[in-house]
Amino acid sequence: MIRVLLAEDQGMMRGALALLLGLEPDIEVVAQVGRGDEVAAAAVAASPDVALLDIEMPGLSGLDAAAQLRTAAPSCKVLILTTFGRPGYLRRAMDAGARGFLVKDGPVEELAEAIRRVLAGQTVIDPALAAAALAAGPNPLTEREREVLASAADGATIADLASRLHLSESTVRNYLSAAIGKTGTRNRMEAVQTARTQGWL
Repeated sequence: MIRVLLAEDQGMMRGALALLLGLEPDIEVVAQVGRGDEVAAAAVAASPDVALLDIEMPGLSGLDAAAQLRTAAPSCKVLILTTFGRPGYLRRAMDAGARGFLVKDGPVEELAEAIRRVLAGQTVIDPALAAAALAAGPNPLTEREREVLASAADGATIADLASRLHLSESTVRNYLSAAIGKTGTRNRMEAVQTARTQGWL
């Protein structure tokens, strides 16, 4: 049996996925969590072969949880399943060690087959998303620019951002200016929107 950990914050979706995957003769859902920061502990406790992770979850994103699993459960293969098929997410997922990336609108048979292929050592990526990621190119933002831009999403002042991130106000301005320039936008809110749309944040 292929042992699967399911991480999905929407209870109904999580239950439906568990039920459907449980109908497959060779797949068993051994753990379910609704938060990203519960993934690593659940993987250590349940020893899954494959972790099926949503991206946008409370506590920790699926991308960050995937990165944690590389240390916490190195033998566990990661498959990202998300509503948000954004090119930047795909690149970040691969960087975090994911072996597969699918969007949720596909049939469950396709998901079951992807789980089998990922466990067999193959990489499984939604074809349309792979093409979009190649066309979009790499994320132009540095890690620090992403951090500052993400913190600016709530409209905080430069002073608030500087305090929150333990940086000087001029450094915060420099990072925001760089992010605005790299995203080709006019202000930080447009930069946040563009970066989110591309999956860079």
